[in-house]
Amino acid sequence: MDSNSSAYWSATLGLLTKILIVWFLVSFGAGILFAPVLNTIHLGGYPLGFWFAQQGSIYCFIALILYYAHAMNQLDRKFDVHEE
Repeated sequence: MDSNSSAYWSATLGLLTKILIVWFLVSFGAGILFAPVLNTIHLGGYPLGFWFAQQGSIYCFIALILYYAHAMNQLDRKFDVHEE
């Protein structure tokens, strides 16, 4: 593997690692681990921990998908592996 391929793979893995950490914090963290603390705050009449477990995590996942697509397009252009 040449250095450009290694750098591209390293950047891709770095991006995926960051996204997976956010995914874990939102799904497992906000929905389960931090739920008792978040439940002291209400959003739309519902405890915030419950809201994250039911609705908020879905919104965050969609935002992560959109961010991933945008960031990968930038990486592809940076390393000149984008499609025309």
